[in-house]
Amino acid sequence: MQTLLQEISKRCFLSPELQTRIQTHFKEKHFKKGEKIQVQGGKANYLYFIKKGILHNYYYHDGKQISSWFYNENHFITSWYSFYTQKSSFEEIDCLEDCILYGISYKKYQTLIADFPSFGNFARLLAEEMLAFIDEFSKGWSFLSAKEKYSLLQQYFPNVEQRVNLGYIASFLGISQETLSRIRK
Repeated sequence: MQTLLQEISKRCFLSPELQTRIQTHFKEKHFKKGEKIQVQGGKANYLYFIKKGILHNYYYHDGKQISSWFYNENHFITSWYSFYTQKSSFEEIDCLEDCILYGISYKKYQTLIADFPSFGNFARLLAEEMLAFIDEFSKGWSFLSAKEKYSLLQQYFPNVEQRVNLGYIASFLGISQETLSRIRK
């Protein structure tokens, strides 16, 4: 819980009362490797903070699974579109390892925003960070070679290939596993 509080305090002031409410509203949850925390078509009712483990966002296109992101320790994760709009998710999120997450429901998240202006600032900054990151990443991604994409992935996720199936990495990069093997050499 301490790491979660530190991450939130980077973006807002944590009064003792807010800290207590965060500790009350964020619940520690354990998930096994292979468990889904989000299913396609379901609504994202939780925002999670990763204490331990790595997770995989993906969606389906023409019946093929397409990896869209990987999240590891000390990051927030949800199906962002679904969580913020409270509409159905077009993606799924799986645990690639046994995971320990701190989760807060959408309703309790909104309550903290309403009750604590400081937490509202945290929520705004988190949304801005995610939007900026996704926007920057997606715009530059289209123009990179497969080798450059792999280098960028390693920059964001050091040692990713030690924790993530190479097939998922190849899917994320939009290349075959054979091409990924050549790039890695």
